[in-house]
Amino acid sequence: MKIGELAKLTGLAASRIRFYEAEGLIAAVERRTNGYRDYAEDAVRVLEIISSAQRAGFSLEQIRHLLPVGAGNWQHDGLVEALERKVAEIEAMQQRLKENKAQLLVAIDSIRNRPTELSCAERTRWVMDRLRDHGVVSTQGKGRRSGAE
Repeated sequence: MKIGELAKLTGLAASRIRFYEAEGLIAAVERRTNGYRDYAEDAVRVLEIISSAQRAGFSLEQIRHLLPVGAGNWQHDGLVEALERKVAEIEAMQQRLKENKAQLLVAIDSIRNRPTELSCAERTRWVMDRLRDHGVVSTQGKGRRSGAE
């Protein structure tokens, strides 16, 4: 199939498909006598896998190692391990985002509810003290506390 057909079937730009081919993520293809690339039917499946893996957060280098060496020769154990590692990374990121959100909410509340009778410098100190009390900023200038200190 021609690259335009493949692009339409996968929703990818032809330039993206050529890039994946140049990077070795999809097999180099034969060219017709007119010079057009002639992609095999399984190119659709491989491109869908690449797109899905990228949306899941895998880098192209990681994807390269996940793809089967030959037609259907998946390394199942390695694939499962890579997917489990990605799930663990996502869970860790979710935890960091949850902590960041909580810290931002403390900061917002502290700023909104700061004493108005204090000077600007005193209000800033008051807000910073409140953030320290909630573990948003370190008392020793080392950045945020992780809660494990």
